[in-house]
Amino acid sequence: MTVADELEPATPENEATEAEEPIKQRKNGLYPGVSDELTENMKSGWADTELHDLRPIAQAAETAARRAALSARFPGDRLVIPSGNLKTRSNDTEYPFRASVEYAYLTGNQTEDGVLVLEPKGEGHEATLYLLPRSDRENGEFWLSGQGELWVGRRHSLTESEKLYGIPVSDVRELADSLREATGPVRVVRGHDAGIEAALTDKVTAERDEELRVFLSEARLIKDEFEIGELQKAVDSTVRGFEDVVRVLDKAEATSERYIEGTFFLRARVEGNDVGYGSICAAGPHATTLHWVRNDGPVRSGDLLLLDAGVETHTYYTADVTRTLPISGRFSEIQRKIYDAVYDAQEAGIAAVQPGGKYRDFHDAAQRVLTERLVEWGLVEGPVERVLELGLQRRWTLHGTGHMLGMDVHDCAAARVETYVDGTLEPGMVLTVEPGLYFQADDLTVPEEYRGIGVRIEDDILVTENGNRNLSAALPRRSDEVELWMASVKGAGQG
Repeated sequence: MTVADELEPATPENEATEAEEPIKQRKNGLYPGVSDELTENMKSGWADTELHDLRPIAQAAETAARRAALSARFPGDRLVIPSGNLKTRSNDTEYPFRASVEYAYLTGNQTEDGVLVLEPKGEGHEATLYLLPRSDRENGEFWLSGQGELWVGRRHSLTESEKLYGIPVSDVRELADSLREATGPVRVVRGHDAGIEAALTDKVTAERDEELRVFLSEARLIKDEFEIGELQKAVDSTVRGFEDVVRVLDKAEATSERYIEGTFFLRARVEGNDVGYGSICAAGPHATTLHWVRNDGPVRSGDLLLLDAGVETHTYYTADVTRTLPISGRFSEIQRKIYDAVYDAQEAGIAAVQPGGKYRDFHDAAQRVLTERLVEWGLVEGPVERVLELGLQRRWTLHGTGHMLGMDVHDCAAARVETYVDGTLEPGMVLTVEPGLYFQADDLTVPEEYRGIGVRIEDDILVTENGNRNLSAALPRRSDEVELWMASVKGAGQG
């Protein structure tokens, strides 16, 4: 790694002034310093790279409408929504940056250190996007700073950003001082930018800030057409990622679950931004661990593979799909018995996703089917109503049957209970339906043949005007269809 090899990396707080001070050399840098001649040389001889033919981002109209709704909700308040800062992974390396959902939702911008500010004006607000400008070549910032463009790549100029996002843009390095002088009520989305929060420390209250966070979470409950299109893109790429995995199951058997993880990740990076969450590539008894993300176990023919994975698009919308696949290509008798029970539960859950219905309906419908099977199999004493009332089925069903989906895999999490889990389904909502049965390897309350088997089936469901649409319907679910699909995918791969 040679990036900024000889220089201490700058942070956003000191980047503007660092280049004006003597260069801080790395303790073990190979060069003792920078000559005056090199400094002068680096100031000139660079082509003008300003981009003049930029068009607004695809969702510019949608982000403008979202800002208008936010403005209407909080008249007279200054609203501050930061994108966040880079986070250190180790020593002088950072995690890949992902802007805060609230910021990306309202702007479409994804760069670190950005801040959206809505200033009260008249009966509404005037929005300004605060970003880092292009690195200064005259003072050497672009090559002396560890975050200078010579090391980390070109960023858009402020003028370019105005064209892209349809918002006036200013230098973010001046924002903290401006906010310190601000008067009147202020609300900020917390947890993303400590410097901005410090500048507002005497102007904000936890109660007002929480109201802002809740509003922005609830605003995402109903997706617009752009968002639905992005979610479908994410799902379509995810389907192709599952096909990729099936084609290489023999290689995974020769290595480990990590081959599956890496295979899906390749699809996510080629067609999208990233995976939307840590992929669960759980083979054999690991499938009974809900969030198995170590992905370091063996893949054995005869076992099941529970693959829970989703591609995230370049605009941050993620799929969330699970299939439980027989590694050999064929379910055993007991595997099929358990799988079919989960499939029937999911069918009941999906059927319950209807506009005007209660959000809880799909969960209750799926849990009832699973409970009926558990009683039928003699794993828990009925009647079914008693088991459901006491929640006894949860020993093996474990989790809720779904959640909202969008820019977060568990989207809208800060919404009020009465508008989310106790709310009513409306067209434009997108949620997962994902029942499961999990029989732990050490569960002595079930017959030995059940132990170590985990099954989950998960699809991404859009609530429509007349019912619902399964965005991930292209991926087979029924046990016989799964077997036929796997055989055809493997056959195509061999061809």
